[in-house]
Amino acid sequence: MFDPGFLWGAATSSYQIEGAVAEDGRGPSIWDTFAATPGAIQGGDTGAVAADHYHRFPGDVALMAGLGLRGYRFSLAWPRIQPTGSGAVNQRGLDFYRRLTDTLLDQGIQPWPTLYHWDLPQPLEDRGGWPARDTAERFAEYAALVHEALGDRVTHWTTLNEPWCSAFLGYATGRHAPGRSDPAAAVRAAHHLLLGHGLAAEAIRGDDSYVGITLNLTHVTPVGTEPADLDAARRIDGMQNRLFLDPLLRGAYPEDVLADLREVTGFGHVHDGDLKRIGASLDHLGVNYYAPMLVGGSSTPTQSAYVGSPLVRVADGGRPRTAMGWEIDERGLLELLLRLKDDYPAVPLYITENGAAFDDVVEHDGVHDAHRVAYLDGHLRSCAQAIGHGVPLKGYFVWSLLDNFEWSFGYGPRFGIVHVDYATQHRTPKDSARWYAEVIRRGGL
Repeated sequence: MFDPGFLWGAATSSYQIEGAVAEDGRGPSIWDTFAATPGAIQGGDTGAVAADHYHRFPGDVALMAGLGLRGYRFSLAWPRIQPTGSGAVNQRGLDFYRRLTDTLLDQGIQPWPTLYHWDLPQPLEDRGGWPARDTAERFAEYAALVHEALGDRVTHWTTLNEPWCSAFLGYATGRHAPGRSDPAAAVRAAHHLLLGHGLAAEAIRGDDSYVGITLNLTHVTPVGTEPADLDAARRIDGMQNRLFLDPLLRGAYPEDVLADLREVTGFGHVHDGDLKRIGASLDHLGVNYYAPMLVGGSSTPTQSAYVGSPLVRVADGGRPRTAMGWEIDERGLLELLLRLKDDYPAVPLYITENGAAFDDVVEHDGVHDAHRVAYLDGHLRSCAQAIGHGVPLKGYFVWSLLDNFEWSFGYGPRFGIVHVDYATQHRTPKDSARWYAEVIRRGGL
C-alpha cells in the first residue's frame, strides 16, 4: 500500500489555466499564435483568459489546502519569464511564480514546478523552434535563471512535460502548436528536447535540487499474433516509449527505432556527447498515463504522429471510453509500472498526470462525477498493486486540479476535479475532489 510519505498532489499547466497572456510583460508563445490561427482550436477558443489562475491563485491555493493536497505540480510560462526566449529576465513574471510558490509553502503544499509545458516563446520558434539545436541551449539558460530565483524555495524540478507531444504533435502532425507538418523536423525536435533536458539538469542540479522529466507513456499491445501486428506494436512502443526512456535511462537510442526513423531522416543532429548529457542520472521520472494502445498492422499507409510507422492502425479494445474517446484500462498502468521496474535501472517514479474527461453536469447540489471517481479509484488501485510488487512509486498527481483549456479541443473537455464556470470563473469542487480529499486524509484507498 501507500507509504506515509507518499506525495498526494494535483497538476496543472501554465497556458491551460493562467490566462493574462498580455499582462506584466509576458511575451507571446507558440500557443498564442496557434490559437489565433482560424480552425486550429475547436470553437475558436484561446488561452487568453483560461481559468484566470494568474489573478485567482490565492483562492486556488486555499482550495488545494482545503482538499489536503501535499504537492502541487504546475508549469512556468517561459514567455512570462523571458519574453523573447533569451536575454533579459522579466522580473514581474518571476515575481508571479515567487508569490505562488510562497503561498503554497505557507499552506504546507510542496511546489513541484515544470520548466516547460509546451508554451515556447514565439521568437524562438521564429528562429527554428525545437528542431534547432539553439533552442536546447536557450532552454538551459532559462532553467538556470529560474533556479536562481526559486531554488531557495523549490527542491523538486521537472524539466519537460511530454516531449513526445511537443515533438510529434507540434512538428509532425501539426495538431499542436506550432502547427508544422515536417516529420524530419519532428525527429530533430525530439532529440533537442531531450538535449535541453540534459543541459537544464546540469544547470540546476545541486545538493538541494532533485531533477526529473515527465513522459507520456502507455502500455502497447498487438491486436493479434500476425507478424504485421507484432511489428506494429514494436514500432509504436518504440516511438511512444523507448525513444525517450532508452536515452534517458540507458544512454542510447534503441537500434530498431533508429532503423525505422532512418527512412525519414539521418541523425547528423546528434552530436558527440549528447547522449551522455541526456543519460545523466535522473532523480525521478514522471509518468503521465491515461489510456492503453491496442495496435495492428495495416495495408493502407497513413500519416500520423508515429513517424516512420505508416502501416499501423489503432484498434478498438472494446473497453468503456472517456469523453475524449480514450479507452479506460487501469490494468495498463500496472503493466507499464511493472515494465519500468523490470526493464530499466531503478529510479523513483511519480504519476505526474492521471485523470479523465467526462461530460460533467452542474446540478443544484453540485457536480456528481461518479465516472471520474471510478476511473481514479481503479488507477490508484493499480498504483497500490505496483508498489506491492516493488515498484518505487513515490507520489501521485491527479490531472487536473481545475477544468481548463484543453489545447486543440478548447474548453469542451473537462478533466478537473474542480469545476470552473468560465463565464464567472466560479470554482465548484466535484464529488471527485471530495473523494480524493478523503483518500489523502486516509493515506490510501
